[in-house]
Amino acid sequence: MWYRLLQIKQSNTELTARVTTDRGSPWFAGHFPGTPILPGVAQLGMVADLISRFSKDDLYISGLSRVKFKKLINPGELLSIHVFPGRKENSRSFRIEAGGEVCTGIIMLENKEKQRL
Repeated sequence: MWYRLLQIKQSNTELTARVTTDRGSPWFAGHFPGTPILPGVAQLGMVADLISRFSKDDLYISGLSRVKFKKLINPGELLSIHVFPGRKENSRSFRIEAGGEVCTGIIMLENKEKQRL
């Protein structure tokens, strides 16, 4: 895995994780040479992975809303990911932090088994 899960907590209303990115990740090798940053798609992937881990379902991202990237993430940076129930079925609000907000938005996830039917 290209990031390390250091800590994870779940309450009735929030899922929180602390992760760090691997400096040797291919994400950083190609994005951008000389000034590596973590692409937005990788950030969204971490959020989806975290939700899938606790739902015990094989989920895929079916939609995104109000996603804002506010700060660059450098290799090895310590991140906090916070996930909350969304207003609509299968949606979650999320926030990624690293010394302030990095990324926020709403992510919709669907079960891959439903997609096959």
